[in-house]
Amino acid sequence: MKTLKLFLSVACLLVMLGTANAQAPTDIKIAEWERAKAYTKEYLDAMPESGYALKPTPEMRSFAEQMLHLTDANYGFTATATGEKSPFALGALEKTSDKSKANVTKEVMAGYDYVIAAIKKLTPAQLEEKVKFMGRFEMTKDMVFTKDFEHQTHHRGQATVYLRLAGVKPPQEKLF
Repeated sequence: MKTLKLFLSVACLLVMLGTANAQAPTDIKIAEWERAKAYTKEYLDAMPESGYALKPTPEMRSFAEQMLHLTDANYGFTATATGEKSPFALGALEKTSDKSKANVTKEVMAGYDYVIAAIKKLTPAQLEEKVKFMGRFEMTKDMVFTKDFEHQTHHRGQATVYLRLAGVKPPQEKLF
């Protein structure tokens, strides 16, 4: 009986220590955004300068516009979640005249930094606060960041086709 009690006590202690060492939800969210930033940077680096103007069809966005659209959303979604004014008007980056590889890369990376910095400032309790998204959807701040993550993943995924059309092998998938 003493052996069983000792075993159960040690097991409980190990579970408690494992829980204490686990990453906080905001740490996990930050790590995922940092992974997404690095993955997107690989896409930006893979596309040659000449491919930044590439449009699969005339009515579609260029590669540069696709990446800048992703970034416009990163700013807009984050501004909604934080209640702060975005440094850019909605759609302003996509309409910028400088769609060079260097400028697009700089702007896209800054957009990811904006999201990551905002998440770092929010507590788990603040992430659970509700906001009105796009003037009609009530959701938690955490869900706004989740929707933004989904959006940037979607547009980065579309960029795979652009890379293939430019004759470039897309970066290896980064799930972890």
